[in-house]
Amino acid sequence: MSKGTKAFKACLKCKTLVKPEEEKCPVCGSNDFTFDWSGVVIVVDPEKSDVAKMLNIKTPGRYALKVGV
Repeated sequence: MSKGTKAFKACLKCKTLVKPEEEKCPVCGSNDFTFDWSGVVIVVDPEKSDVAKMLNIKTPGRYALKVGV
């Protein structure tokens, strides 16, 4: 990867971060992605996480905080 290239792309529907070669979001099934995102939150246990509840995240994983910056 060249300098400045992000290692992940974000799903435009649910903000899940996936590797660039992924074609389908494992959380919502969407195939609409962007490299234009910022901030990361990693959710291990959505049931116990206040941040996950605030962001309406129900599946463990890595998420962008802001998409389309």
